Amino acid sequence: MHTRTIGILQKINFLPDFCCRDKLLQIKKMHTLLLGIGNQSRGDDGLGWALLDALAPEFGAVCALEYRYQLMVEDAELARRFSRILFVDASRAPVPGGAALQPCIPLEALYFSTHQMAPGEVLSLCQTLYDCRPEAQILALQGYNWDLGAGLSEPARGHLEAGIRLAKEWVLDGV
Repeated sequence: MHTRTIGILQKINFLPDFCCRDKLLQIKKMHTLLLGIGNQSRGDDGLGWALLDALAPEFGAVCALEYRYQLMVEDAELARRFSRILFVDASRAPVPGGAALQPCIPLEALYFSTHQMAPGEVLSLCQTLYDCRPEAQILALQGYNWDLGAGLSEPARGHLEAGIRLAKEWVLDGV
């Protein structure tokens, strides 16, 4: 892409100002987004971030890694840039084997909030606003302890290892 084209796209707010040719090429090569949701300051709620941290050395050059405390409306715009998305989040509900992949299906919100959304709501917005529906999965990791200031519990660490294996397989299936 020529510098002039990038400038024009920036002027019409198609590209953020920080974009450059190298960044565009990198984004174009990365068609997979790993999106970790949680809060590492709240015990097992940090499982999503911990999984991204574990995968970064091996997959950080071929996948975009994004960390979120919660999903918001703006994430629909991010989602449209990728053909595959893996949402990674801790679960309070029991998860078979402690870690499980499940399809992420677009769903209409039963309520509206700009501060918290489910992965399916993000996909629904992406489809509605941008006519784009990336392939998406949710990787649920069972958590047990949600106390402020606590690290990952021992059982959650085991589920993290199982989740890492599932995430690696999912990423490699898309290569």
